[in-house]
Amino acid sequence: MSDRFTINRRAMLGGTAALAAGAALPAHAEDNKRIVVGTWGGDYSRLLAKDIETPLLVPKGWDVVKDEANDPPRRAKVLAEKSLRRGTSDLQGVSASNMFEMNEQGTLEQLDYSKMANAANLIPAMKYPYGVGHIYSGKVILFNPKLMSAPTSFAETLDPKQGAKLGIIDIQYQYTMIAAGLASGGKMDNLDPGKERLIACKKAGARIYPSNEAFAQALKTEEIACGIMWKARAVQWQKAGINVETVAAAEGVPMYISGFVMPKNAPNKAGAYAYLDAMLSPSAQEGFAVDMGYNPTVTNAKVPDDLQKRIGFTPEEQKRLVDLDYGYLAKNDAAFQEWWNKSFKG
Repeated sequence: MSDRFTINRRAMLGGTAALAAGAALPAHAEDNKRIVVGTWGGDYSRLLAKDIETPLLVPKGWDVVKDEANDPPRRAKVLAEKSLRRGTSDLQGVSASNMFEMNEQGTLEQLDYSKMANAANLIPAMKYPYGVGHIYSGKVILFNPKLMSAPTSFAETLDPKQGAKLGIIDIQYQYTMIAAGLASGGKMDNLDPGKERLIACKKAGARIYPSNEAFAQALKTEEIACGIMWKARAVQWQKAGINVETVAAAEGVPMYISGFVMPKNAPNKAGAYAYLDAMLSPSAQEGFAVDMGYNPTVTNAKVPDDLQKRIGFTPEEQKRLVDLDYGYLAKNDAAFQEWWNKSFKG
C-alpha cells in the first residue's frame, strides 16, 4: 500500500490503457448486487475480503469484484473516465491526501452519511465530504533500544549527530519533509525550514532506502538505529521479530489516513454505500486492528488492551495528532519532489 503518489503523464497513459483493459467491468457493475472496488493488492486486499466482504457482504448477496493496482493508475483511470456516464468502479481505496486531489479534479461523489448507519460512530476527523477514513496511524519515531536511548522528538531523530545510524525512506519524502519541518520550527503549511536539516543529515551519513521494506531490513540487520515511520508498520515489524520501539514525537504526530471514495459516475452507488457501511462496522474495524496494526476510525470498535497499547496513542499523545494540510501539499508536491531528488538526494 503506497502512502503518497502524484498523477503524472505516465500514470495518465497507464490509466487510459487500464480503462481499455477494464472495459468489461461496467457490464458486471450493472448487476445491482455487484460492487467493483479499486484497491491495492497484497495483504490489504486479502484483509478486505477476510474482515469485510466474506463475513458482512457475501451473506447479504453482494458480489465484490476487485480492481487491484497501485493507486496512481487507478486514480488516473477515474480521471480518464470523468466524462463517461458510467465509470468502471464503485469505490476506490486511496490515502486522505489523494482523496483531496481527486475531489479537486471534480471526480468524486459528495457522500450522504445518512446512508451509512455505522457512520454515526465515525471519528469526526475521518469524515470527509468526499471520502471515508477506513484506518489510520501516525508518523512516529522508530528506534532500536539496543543501539540507542529513546529520542523524544523529530529534532533529536533527524539530527546530523545520528550520522549513519539514521535511516530515511525515499518514498516517504513528504512525511520526512513534514517531520523535518516541524523539527525546525515550520508549520504544516510551511515545510521549508526543514530542508537545511535534511541536507545536513545526508551530509553526515544518513542512509536513504528506496522502500519501507528496505528500511525494515536495515533495522533488522542493525545497519541503522532510528528513523521515522507509521506506528502501524512498526507493530507489524515487531511481530516479525525486529527489535524496534516507537515514540510519539514532541512536535506532533502527523496522521496517515487511508479510506475510500466513490466516483461520481459509479455504476452501483447503493452497493458502494453498503460496502462503506460494512467497512465501518465494529467487527471489520477490530479485524483490521488485529491483522494490520492500524487504528479503527469508529469509536465503538473494541481493541484488546495489549494491542491498543502497541498500535494506539495515549490521551496525551492523541492531543498531538495532526492532520495534513492537503491543499498545501497538493499545490507544492511537484516542487517537493524536485527538491528531494535534485537537492537532497543529489
